[in-house]
Amino acid sequence: MKMIAEYFKYDLWRVMYPLAYHGAEKEGPFFEGWYFKLISEHGNSRISVIPGIYIGQDKADSHSFIQIIDGIDGSSNYFSFPASDFHFAPKLMEFSINNNFFSKEKMVLNINKNGINISGEVNFKDLFYWPVHFFSPGVMGWYAWVPSMECYHGIISMDHRLEGSLIINDQVKDFYKGRGYMEKDWGKAMPSSWIWMQSNHFNKKGTSLSISIAEIPWGNWHFNGFLIGLLFDGKLHRFTTYTGAKIKELSVTDKLIRFSVEDNKKKLMISAHRSAGNALQAPTTIQMDRRIMETLSARIDLKFLQKRNGQWTQSYSDTGVYAGLEVVGDLKNST
Repeated sequence: MKMIAEYFKYDLWRVMYPLAYHGAEKEGPFFEGWYFKLISEHGNSRISVIPGIYIGQDKADSHSFIQIIDGIDGSSNYFSFPASDFHFAPKLMEFSINNNFFSKEKMVLNINKNGINISGEVNFKDLFYWPVHFFSPGVMGWYAWVPSMECYHGIISMDHRLEGSLIINDQVKDFYKGRGYMEKDWGKAMPSSWIWMQSNHFNKKGTSLSISIAEIPWGNWHFNGFLIGLLFDGKLHRFTTYTGAKIKELSVTDKLIRFSVEDNKKKLMISAHRSAGNALQAPTTIQMDRRIMETLSARIDLKFLQKRNGQWTQSYSDTGVYAGLEVVGDLKNST
């Protein structure tokens, strides 16, 4: 009982506030990374900014970092900084890396490394937060209370307005009236296999879709867990492992990802069209050296159905563009 009491005393706020930094006093291997997706009003600028920190078992591997992926020109840059350059505000989503600042309200970039100069400020307005409650503290639901998970996931904002701009090697990226999305991951390492996709650029303004499907280790076995949120008409519809939803007919090819997910009341049908991606680095338990591919040019067709009088009735159909998409490992044979 004393051990349980100490755990909750120490980690209660961390579970209940997934936005903040969780790595204080952690030993390696540990990583924590935030994901900021920036899409301009007309999609001619598409940038992902991924700041974070990696704590290695070998202290020589520990460092903070900022990755920047340009979805238009295909460039991907990984800027490494000393771990001592990472500073955070306790119990807040507010941290800095060298001369760069990040919060849920804004990011300020000042990078001059490897022959690349990036500067500017982008502000985030009218965020739609994923709800946090005691029995469901964020997108992971009750799994967030399990202290031995390999990786934890948080969705910060499903959709928000952007104001501001970035200058990358004298080229201005204007995000005024653009749309943004924020999420994060932390833990010992990323899963061995996963599918991730996200878009908040649908014909119906205010619609946002986020999908994460991953192979989750659990003791001596594993299972495919998933966290799916569809926001439209101001309401968040959830399809997750812990709500009892089921994924059916998952199919992954070089060009297309298809599946449906349903519970007793609602169903979501997805067809995601893949496109060429950019390389970025992801953590393992040894180093921050795993290479994965992400695109910001995928397209997602969705159909949302609800059960009425025992029959599925289509409530919404749309196509999302400028979609982020990652496919890592092989999930299609283990659903």
